[in-house]
Amino acid sequence: MDMHFKFLTAAALMAGLYGAIPAQAADTSTNELIKRGEYIAIAADCGACHRQTHEDGKPYAGGYAIDSPMGRIIASNITPSKQFGIGSYTEKQFADAVRKGVAADGRNLYPAMPYTAFHGMTDDDIHALYVYFMQGVKPVDDAAEDKTQLGFPFNIRQIMWGWNLLYRSDKPFENLKGGSVELNRGKYLVDVLGHCGTCHTPRNMMMAEENDKYLSGGPLGGWYAPNITPDKSGIGDWSGKEIVTYLKTGHVAGKAQAAGPMGEAVEHSFRYLSDDDLNAIAVWLKQVPAITTSVAEVSKEAPAQTDINRVISGQGSQSSLADSSGTDGAVLYNGACASCHGIEGQGTKDNFYPSLTSNSAVSGPTAQNLVMAVSEGLHRKGSDSDVSMPAFGQQMSNAQIAAVSSYVRSQFGHIKEPVTVDQVNTWRSGGEVPFIVRYVNYLTGGGAFIILLVLFGLLRLRKKK
Repeated sequence: MDMHFKFLTAAALMAGLYGAIPAQAADTSTNELIKRGEYIAIAADCGACHRQTHEDGKPYAGGYAIDSPMGRIIASNITPSKQFGIGSYTEKQFADAVRKGVAADGRNLYPAMPYTAFHGMTDDDIHALYVYFMQGVKPVDDAAEDKTQLGFPFNIRQIMWGWNLLYRSDKPFENLKGGSVELNRGKYLVDVLGHCGTCHTPRNMMMAEENDKYLSGGPLGGWYAPNITPDKSGIGDWSGKEIVTYLKTGHVAGKAQAAGPMGEAVEHSFRYLSDDDLNAIAVWLKQVPAITTSVAEVSKEAPAQTDINRVISGQGSQSSLADSSGTDGAVLYNGACASCHGIEGQGTKDNFYPSLTSNSAVSGPTAQNLVMAVSEGLHRKGSDSDVSMPAFGQQMSNAQIAAVSSYVRSQFGHIKEPVTVDQVNTWRSGGEVPFIVRYVNYLTGGGAFIILLVLFGLLRLRKKK
């Protein structure tokens, strides 16, 4: 009897052990899937937009305002909250939102959500991303403080059906035939997860990407997303190592510093990617078709020497900028910028304060990024340091920002073309108004007229019958 009891006990333990193995394996598999989904969310930079704006904001809770030419679009709550987020989404509905820009209730999303790039996301990545958001993200049962409220006719989401018909692709991602694993991974990261083209590819009159000008740069609100093709006017003189360093840290000495939207991409996404993935991005970018774009005209003559005594005696101290109406660029630079960047724009030896003499923001095809950096400042976290530059938009008038930007471009970039007050006002207001926004009333009226003509024609045809 005693032996029989021991046998039954051992058998029960073995049965329990074998039953536990599949459960443990399932737990491990789910955890790995969540971890993979988290990495995909970082690579896709989901957190940069779907975040609360205050410092202690909860991840993916929404509320961040995306300034588009059509107005401010408020990023939604994408936590697994059933009331305020995507907790009730099936995986199919989630996939349609990410790839097609269609919410679970059938509403069309605006292309501020880069579904035009995410359409190429693989089924495996979609699945991992869905599992991560449903099981790896804490639900936030709060609605975003603001709501997307665009003016007519952009507030009618149904019009996106026509735009999607023209410009949305539903084709899956395809590897390049004969391309290496690294090259195809780089293509996938740049074109799909990283959606680099949504900023760095110029757009046509209807705000769709001009694919024949792939990654050749274009305006991005007040900022300018530069040419990142391997042309001399782009990143042709960048090594693969420098591209990786820039993506990880947000800066490369003597070349560029990430600010604005690119600074956010470094802070929320690129600095967390693996070295293998960053190298794959560099490999892809180094071999895309090189496209020549305009560059700033550099004067062969050296800039006029600045009278340091006059500058020092000028009323350009940082504390007095708000009370000053002076527009002497040299005086303003001495008061606001020289303490960090140096009187001669040389920066510091450790490059913490970058040089302005070899700087893409200074020597860019337009002064947009320089003006926006002066106006909005710079706040960026990279893999090596946190960088901050004060914003002078509240202390300086547009005329002063134009003056100091002109001085910096002339003195350190040898670019004579001045920055105008009108340019500063345009860039600080969100950039040039696109064709579709500028003429929307005419386009709407013309469309309505065409519809009336069609209806009139059908009515006459019916009467004849």
